[in-house]
Amino acid sequence: MTVRVRFAPSPTGYLHVGNARTALINWLFAARAQGRFILRIDDTDAERSRPEYAAAIDVDLHWLGLAWAERVVQSSRLGAYAAARQALGATGRLYACYETAEELETARRLALSRGRPPVYDRAGLDLDAPARSRLEAEGRSPHFRFRLDDRAIAWQDGVRGPSHVPGGSVSDPVLFRADGRPTYTLASVVDDIDLAISDVIRGEDHAANTAVQIQIFQALGAAPPRFAHHALLVDASGAGFSKRLGSLSLRALREEGVEAMALASLLARLGTADAVTPEGDLAALTASFDLARLGRAPARFDAADLWRLNAELLRRMPFAAVAERLAAIGLEAADARFWEAVRGNLTRLAEARDWWQVVRSDITPVREDPDVLAAAARLLPAEPWDETTWAAWTGALAQATGRKGKALYHPLRLALTARDSGPELKRLLPLLGRVRTLARLQGPGA
Repeated sequence: MTVRVRFAPSPTGYLHVGNARTALINWLFAARAQGRFILRIDDTDAERSRPEYAAAIDVDLHWLGLAWAERVVQSSRLGAYAAARQALGATGRLYACYETAEELETARRLALSRGRPPVYDRAGLDLDAPARSRLEAEGRSPHFRFRLDDRAIAWQDGVRGPSHVPGGSVSDPVLFRADGRPTYTLASVVDDIDLAISDVIRGEDHAANTAVQIQIFQALGAAPPRFAHHALLVDASGAGFSKRLGSLSLRALREEGVEAMALASLLARLGTADAVTPEGDLAALTASFDLARLGRAPARFDAADLWRLNAELLRRMPFAAVAERLAAIGLEAADARFWEAVRGNLTRLAEARDWWQVVRSDITPVREDPDVLAAAARLLPAEPWDETTWAAWTGALAQATGRKGKALYHPLRLALTARDSGPELKRLLPLLGRVRTLARLQGPGA
């Protein structure tokens, strides 16, 4: 059986890190099994869905490297949902209900106040034709519910293990709204059947949906896929993520300078006992991925961990991997020597511009110890320079001045870079060159 999975975001906001984790888990699962990853745009919520969000989903997934084999849009499949409605109606599993949202909420609160589960009372089943006509004469339009069998629903969950929902503990789900549009509960099942989805991998907040959807699969004459519900992602404070609240969107992280593989490396290992280390490509993550390693506890996402991985990933990148990107941010003349000198001091790639200015442009040196700087200028060797020049020069300077440690090196760093810390000066010195170095040691007007 070919593994076929789907990531099914709704275009009602920008994808956040929780959405990205679900997409990545599905992609890695399919890649490990040499299966197919399908992107499904769940846009049946016409009021909240926006084309710009749908386009942003494509951009975000491309950025993460999560290529899809097929892309399906639910709004183009309304005929398939209408056919399912007819099929379910013919078997007597759909029934009309006329309650308003306010009436349903009142009934829910009343049930809770009496210590009962807030399960729909199936009042719609008791309506005869005259009663329905009276309600429609009042201006009410029916929504349609699926009548569940009153039996326990069980499945073997790929993350949670044996799972079941007792019969009668879940309300008959609404499959069609009063305006005729299908709900997620129905549309998702029809899509999964038509796309031959073998495994549905999603957040644990969908476990209740699984219980009712299994019966809908069966009512439509299809075998349910395998299900796996991973624990949700929470932030450092324990709060969940939400598109509505704009939580840590991939768009924002990308603009802030997050490397795609830093984010992927973190998301792939969160919720497991595996060490989180930066990987250079998705193939490395695929080789170590195992759905069974995901734990049951909420996975905690900390932005500090992401930036640590980002810095480590940049530190490992060869010049060939960043040459075009450096040129795109205005560093066309940057070469491998420059990159190897500064990459260990970057948290985001754009910070390379700051060090380019240090080695190639005018800066205002900080002159902390004029005596040391004057001696350093007198002892500055002739070019050519390489990475051994720094040790030879500072060795001679130490002998001449009796300075050592911070008293020797800190004034030089401040004069040459105007910063307290940064890349190894043995690497920066050849990039600065003798003319620029001497000018910074001697100061203005020298």
